[in-house]
Amino acid sequence: MNKVILMGRLTRDPEVRYSQGAEPLAVARYTLAVNKRFKRQGEADADFIPCVVFGKQGEFAEKYFRKGQMVSVVGRLQVRNWEDKDGNKRVTTEVVVEEQYFAESKAASQQNAASSQQAQAPKKAESANDGFYPIDESIEDDDLPF
Repeated sequence: MNKVILMGRLTRDPEVRYSQGAEPLAVARYTLAVNKRFKRQGEADADFIPCVVFGKQGEFAEKYFRKGQMVSVVGRLQVRNWEDKDGNKRVTTEVVVEEQYFAESKAASQQNAASSQQAQAPKKAESANDGFYPIDESIEDDDLPF
């Protein structure tokens, strides 16, 4: 069985190209930064997984996916071998995406984009809530769908 399920943030906007032929096919490529559950001292916090998406799904990725968005994908692992123009043998491993989903709300995605822009600005003192957000306590248990 070859099945991959990932959730991570897009490292950049998807790059889309179209195949040549009578009916051009969209081929979108993007990289997901998938957080590691555990890490060792000096090791990166995330794995960077290349993904490729074909057809209408590729067009969807081009239109709606943006750098920093949390997305979830389901697909299969593919290993490709080829020779480059210098005659060197090359190997790449990527996820061929069969399903892709938004993994956070639009508001959370926009808030993440704003916070990443602030992170690039000079740091200010930490806020009193330490990254936690207040919960709207007006929600009743009867309002929940489960």
